[in-house]
Amino acid sequence: MTKETKFDQDLIRQLANLLDDTNLTEIEVEHKDLRVRVARQLTINAAAAPVAAPVAAATVAPAPVEIAVSADPASHPGAVTSPMVGTAYLAAEPGAAQFVEVGQAVKKGDTILIVEAMKTMNQIPSSKSGTVTAILVEDGQPVEFGEPLIIIE
Repeated sequence: MTKETKFDQDLIRQLANLLDDTNLTEIEVEHKDLRVRVARQLTINAAAAPVAAPVAAATVAPAPVEIAVSADPASHPGAVTSPMVGTAYLAAEPGAAQFVEVGQAVKKGDTILIVEAMKTMNQIPSSKSGTVTAILVEDGQPVEFGEPLIIIE
């Protein structure tokens, strides 16, 4: 084996187990000149249901506009994106009031939601002061790095 093909199979197994334990879809570890990325491809048979939903929504004129808007929120200047892969929570605990609601004014640094990653709750602060115009995730939804979470204008 050359240096390029050597890898730690135990590390890969541990990362794969971590994916299962945390319900993440991918994880990447980098140490010195070693970089390991483990990802799982989710094959969900329920994906056929969302395909059928746009057909029903296509009869309503506003639906395509909403789809186009939701496909582009990452480029919005007020988009707050996820700094990590994890699970988004809109409240501090189940049953508690959400950190923010649409139409609510926030100040820079206010906690707007939590992203749980590797069993650690990470408070996500507002990147600027303004008004919350859209919440793009649901409570308990898995999120990816860079995914838009909330729009603040």
